[in-house]
Amino acid sequence: MVQAYILIQTEVGKARDVASAIHGLNGVVRVDAVTGPYDVVVLTEARNIDELGQLIVSKVQLVPGITRTVTCSVVHLQ
Repeated sequence: MVQAYILIQTEVGKARDVASAIHGLNGVVRVDAVTGPYDVVVLTEARNIDELGQLIVSKVQLVPGITRTVTCSVVHLQ
């Protein structure tokens, strides 16, 4: 299982709409509206990196109101 955080910038006034649209997507674990340089942060989970990429490119990035995404893969340091 792989996880990643997606940091999302939205059009002004669209953070709520974007968060609501992403909340129901398969593979989305958590969605939070935040303050700072990003408007929404999403924790995602997938079986492998290819499935994660499909979620991001084919579903998340197509949500209306998103202007930019940055994906941060989770690593487990031991």
